[in-house]
Amino acid sequence: MALNLDTYLGLEPTALKLETRRMAVLADNLANVDTPNYKARDIDFRAALAAAASPGSSLNLATTQSQDIGSNSATAAAPALKYRVPLAPALDGNTVDGQLEQAAFADNTVRFQATLTILGSRLKDLMTAITGS
Repeated sequence: MALNLDTYLGLEPTALKLETRRMAVLADNLANVDTPNYKARDIDFRAALAAAASPGSSLNLATTQSQDIGSNSATAAAPALKYRVPLAPALDGNTVDGQLEQAAFADNTVRFQATLTILGSRLKDLMTAITGS
């Protein structure tokens, strides 16, 4: 009986890619908390995961040149990236709320760790099935 590894692992690898991308976006926001006119951005995780889960779609590598691997869909590198609506924008035009960004970063970190735990468990089960111990 053949095993399709993508089917076995489910959406977790895709979720891990999205959580990694979101962590980078949130880190950019935190790094620019004092930059005038910087607009906070975030990923709509649910929409991006739903789009990635739909048939025929996949997340691909970000590319910088046409010779890069996976260059056929460079637009998939920034899934559902949107500007965040500020609760109280600063007078200098900056929309980053440091505390909100830290809370979102911490939440994303917990989700990332949970996804890693699930993936690790599935891979461990697969290794047990292969080796028998």
